[in-house]
Amino acid sequence: MSVGSDPAGVMPAFVEQVILPRTHDVGGFEVRRALPAKERQMVGPFIFFDQMGPGEFLSGKGLDVRPHPHIGLSTVTYLFDGEIQHRDTLGSNQPIRPGDVNWMTAGRGIAHSERTDQALRAHSNRLFGIQSWVALPRAQEETMPGFAHHPAAALPVIEDGGARLRLIAGHGWGARSPVATPSDLFYADAMLAPGAALPLPDHHEERGAYVLEGEVLVAGDHFLPGRMLVFRTGDGLALRAGPQGARLLLLGGAAMDGPRYLFWNFVSSSRERIEQAKADWQAGRFGRVPGDEKEFIPLPVERIRAGIQSPSAGSPTS
Repeated sequence: MSVGSDPAGVMPAFVEQVILPRTHDVGGFEVRRALPAKERQMVGPFIFFDQMGPGEFLSGKGLDVRPHPHIGLSTVTYLFDGEIQHRDTLGSNQPIRPGDVNWMTAGRGIAHSERTDQALRAHSNRLFGIQSWVALPRAQEETMPGFAHHPAAALPVIEDGGARLRLIAGHGWGARSPVATPSDLFYADAMLAPGAALPLPDHHEERGAYVLEGEVLVAGDHFLPGRMLVFRTGDGLALRAGPQGARLLLLGGAAMDGPRYLFWNFVSSSRERIEQAKADWQAGRFGRVPGDEKEFIPLPVERIRAGIQSPSAGSPTS
């Protein structure tokens, strides 16, 4: 059985769910969204997971995600190729390049933009990466907003038996990332040579793996690229690369302290708090993004009519 090509088949013993991403357009660029999904809202604290690209902008073009707001979460941007210019209402103005980590904490409220720098638009440019959201624990949902940038050289790299792993955030495999996190989690970028195996950390309550490239075997079952695998709690297991090797994003952590409501770019344990965030954005109370003050994304009318997604369901976001 190849679960990667037949997700409706019987799940192997170690795999709880296989999630197929949905395709969306964000800032003029196609993305594949694995979380949130109908099947599952979160893996540990990870409530949003987008694969951006790989793709190429023609000369004169680029990513244009206009200023937009967030509450109740941290955004985590990690690239494999290309560059994004991050700006936010704190005054941050930071290019992010492959292997770097941009960790922006929204807390009580922040707005930011993500664009391709004008200098890069003079020629064609590629973009390939992952943006994820980490839901904040209830006690930290109203924390002050913050921003941290960590260059690739600052992150631990573990190499063993054909596996090379960069620990983006959290702890696992005997290492700890310098990226501060609001809850217990792990997030890693792993490259496996053909046939190489990598164990999953078994001390985290919820664990997932996103197959980015190549093919992965779990207890003899094959999984193709573009799948989010969610594993059973407590099982000791290893992921093995197929004959072409594989690249994976590994993620998870402690189960969140209750479900979350989602509306657009807002995440909260409180429906009323999301209503307040909607009103604050419409009234301009999030503030302006220095250096990117001429545009913004308005509150989506169709989502106002549809209302807030319940905690048990995923929600399309931008």
